[in-house]
Amino acid sequence: MTELAGAILEVMALEWGTAGILERLSNPFWFQSLGCLLGFDWHSSGLTTTTTGAIKEALKSIGKELGLFAAGGKGKSALKAPEQIDQKCEQIGLETGELLIKVSRLTAKIDNSALQDGFSLYHHTIFFDKKGRWCVIQQGLNPESQMARRYHWYSESLKSFTSDPHSAVCCDVKGTVLNLVASEAEDNRRGILELSKEGEKVLPEIELVLKMPPHHHIDTRCINPARLKSTLLNLYEKQVSNFEELLLTKGTGASFLRALALTSEVIYGTPVSYRDPARFSFAHGGKDGHPYPVNLKTYRHTIEVLKEMVNRAKMGHSDKLRAFRRLESLTSCAI
Repeated sequence: MTELAGAILEVMALEWGTAGILERLSNPFWFQSLGCLLGFDWHSSGLTTTTTGAIKEALKSIGKELGLFAAGGKGKSALKAPEQIDQKCEQIGLETGELLIKVSRLTAKIDNSALQDGFSLYHHTIFFDKKGRWCVIQQGLNPESQMARRYHWYSESLKSFTSDPHSAVCCDVKGTVLNLVASEAEDNRRGILELSKEGEKVLPEIELVLKMPPHHHIDTRCINPARLKSTLLNLYEKQVSNFEELLLTKGTGASFLRALALTSEVIYGTPVSYRDPARFSFAHGGKDGHPYPVNLKTYRHTIEVLKEMVNRAKMGHSDKLRAFRRLESLTSCAI
């Protein structure tokens, strides 16, 4: 699977460059199709982790040639993303390492804390090229339903990290969530920012809101008063200037943000958003062999054909690439 992923990436790089690869990885339907082509189950949440894993593994040998790199992964590997970004940028002389590390941390923080949909991240992968373009694919798990939700981010379509930032959010179920990065929550974010500059003076208001019957549940057992005060004092000292900076401040987790969001709503009259950003649906939880077992003979032949196409194209013989383009145009006409 790693070998086929590498062959596909090489053909794509010849056709569209690294920008085209990143754009397609950020498309949930294209990414899902790639996972199926690699032989992963179309209705399994494991498609996300295994597909990104195969691509990352393939890039270890061809990434430098293509100018495309990856960091992060599943579980503990996700936490190593900043370190891996730094190492890779140092190896190839990229000056955008600090910015990419911020992107990695911010996208993870948003999908874990600012978008409170009941799914906790367990997978985070960032792909990036020498031009500083990037794509983030991460996935969360709902501990009660055992269902997964996938989040796609793309630098070239991103207008703001804190206002409808995703290129796609995919899940089979939608619900009422606390969405602090919804475009309609801009006033509430501004209120949260103002409250963060008040320090411990805002504690009585927060405590009052927590005692009220909330229309978005806050479990007070999850809020440590001492930690809440510590975070407020930290923010007061920093006097953060924007919501992104606030999110990257230590201690601003889900409970803290939820408390400030509802306090902002009560004090300033700035409503929070409960809009679920999930727009795409994929089935999850299948078993191996669905919809049918992989034909290894055909799989191997596909790898050989793609490798031959790449080798011939590099030597100036691009007849098979042209044939693939004609096939694509004929298919489009047929559809």
